Amino acid sequence: MIIHRAVSARTRRLASVIAFICVLVEVTIPSLVGQTSTEGTSECHVREVDYKGWRGQQMSNQWVQLVVIPQNGGRLIQVTLGEHPYLFVNPKFAGKYFPPTSDQWFNYGGDKLWLLPEGNNDEQHWVGNSDTIDDGPFGFRKLSEGKRCEIELTGPSDSQTGIQFVRTIAIDADSPRIQFHATMKNITGHAVEWSMQSVSQYDTSNPTRASGDNSKMNRDFRTFTPANPSSSYLNRYHVRFGPAENRAVSVRDDGLFSLHYVHQAAELWLDSTAGWVAVVDGSTKYAMIERFQYEETKTYPGKASVIFWTNGPEMRLKDDGEVSLNADQDASPYYLEAELNSPMCRLRPGESCTFDTEWFPTRAGSEFQGVSEAGILIRPLKASRTADGKILLSGAFGVFFPGQLIAHWYDGRGASIGTTSLMGVKPTEPVTLQSEIPSTGKPTRVSIHLVDQSGLDRGALQEVAVEGGENR
Repeated sequence: MIIHRAVSARTRRLASVIAFICVLVEVTIPSLVGQTSTEGTSECHVREVDYKGWRGQQMSNQWVQLVVIPQNGGRLIQVTLGEHPYLFVNPKFAGKYFPPTSDQWFNYGGDKLWLLPEGNNDEQHWVGNSDTIDDGPFGFRKLSEGKRCEIELTGPSDSQTGIQFVRTIAIDADSPRIQFHATMKNITGHAVEWSMQSVSQYDTSNPTRASGDNSKMNRDFRTFTPANPSSSYLNRYHVRFGPAENRAVSVRDDGLFSLHYVHQAAELWLDSTAGWVAVVDGSTKYAMIERFQYEETKTYPGKASVIFWTNGPEMRLKDDGEVSLNADQDASPYYLEAELNSPMCRLRPGESCTFDTEWFPTRAGSEFQGVSEAGILIRPLKASRTADGKILLSGAFGVFFPGQLIAHWYDGRGASIGTTSLMGVKPTEPVTLQSEIPSTGKPTRVSIHLVDQSGLDRGALQEVAVEGGENR
């Protein structure tokens, strides 16, 4: 009898375990079936890689890959969304490293931290070239990996400027958003004053040359930022270098400053307060949005929060009155710089200040209408009532996060009258909205929100009136 009871107990425990496993399988299998991501996409990773002959570190998730070269000035040398690389990498210096020098500039490409103001006026101007700030080797440290990947790059102490940079770069596992946190520390025994500058070189060469197009320049490459309606600059921007009459530059009727890349050296300064820059490649239909927080009460270097540089031959007036184009070898590569500036920081010994920015790689189109919290506007949203009482929604967008588009409906008094789930979206694909929605109530406004995969509302893509709706 004792043996029988023991066997029965073991049998009951085994049955319980089997039942638990069955429940676990029943719960888990459907959730796995519903997932569309591939193996390993629920996490991000940091690993050492060989990149064009450099020893680099790669941060990656299912959406985006970043490659950092710590030795070469802590550069973020490349960012890739899907199969599309954004940044210029100079083939002349690929895989190479040169010790810091103030006599020459080795332009490796990518994205890095610099100082403003530049020049050789006095000690409060950074001379530039491949000195310690630009080309000194940075220390590398992995801070986290898995649901969130974060690395830390620590620059050398520069006795000339009195500055040491520390920069962290982070991505989450579930989106292509890239977050930067830069710190500038005074390592001297006296006060210093500088602005930090994020300098990003974008590749503007022709992406279709391999398919038979022999032109070298990408002729459909543009950058945008909202011009300041109360700008301190003539024409709402300042030509710091290059021709004053530049047909590639304009301020559109909607207030957007637009720069169409041409292979000519020019530097343009803007006191934009909106906090974003858009870099749009119309040939490949990809875009990068760089965000920053404009600080109204602080002083910016030369009043500029944003600077654009188009690389190319420099126009010079010779002593004999003739105009010439400088044939310097650095003018040959095709790239454009988007530069974000921090406010001027006056630091006492040992003090630091910080500069936070975010990048959102996404898809673009043949048009560009602006940036919202959740993405970019390729073709503006339209909403109109059809003859049978439905609502026709149309528009085109690039989104910053994978998730769902949700329509929020409002009546003439501004009261919410419901929501409608529209479609699934992801940053690697342009979003074309063309839907007829059965009308609930009598909406006069609609706002299209992006809700990410965790259920977090990332904000509106656009809000418009319903044409033919009743306003009261």
